This record gives sequence, C-alpha cells and structure tokens, in this order.
Amino acid sequence: MKPSNAQTVGEIIQRLLREDGLDRKLDEQQALELWPMVVGPGVNRYTVDRYVTDGVMHIKISSASLRNELMMNRSLIIKQLNKILGHDVITEIVFR
Repeated sequence: MKPSNAQTVGEIIQRLLREDGLDRKLDEQQALELWPMVVGPGVNRYTVDRYVTDGVMHIKISSASLRNELMMNRSLIIKQLNKILGHDVITEIVFR
C-alpha cells in the first residue's frame, strides 16, 4: 500500500528549491531566456545586455529610438513575460 504522504521527485525538487530561495532565481533566468520570444528577433538583435535583479529586468538596447518605443510598451512586455511564466516574476523593466 502506498503511503499517503508520498511525494513525486518533482514535488521534492520544487520544495527544496523553495526552501533554498532558488525558485525565484530560476524564474528570473527563465524570463531572460523568454526575452527574444516575447520581443521578437528584430528587437532582440539590438539587445546588447540583459539581466534580472530582484524582479527588475535590466535591458541594454543599442538603438535609442527602439529603446524609447520599448519604454512605452514596458507594461505590455512585463505582462507577456509573467503570463508565460505563470506568475509575477518581473515587476519592472529598466532600459538603458
């Protein structure tokens, strides 16, 4: 008979990641990997650098006009990233 408190390997890994605070870092890394898909290859071509710190995504764009356009659409990009991730991971995007 199977014990009622049995957990799958996936559940155990998720619990350990949560306990060590690594689940947030993994979500932030996944958000970085989703950037090209969300903004498309044209915009990604001008992306020079990107990183996330405490839910704030920092994006360096080599084109000033594109950077301004992205700033106007920042909330939409955040919404799309978080929708794909399944929960709120990115709270702000800073363009440089």
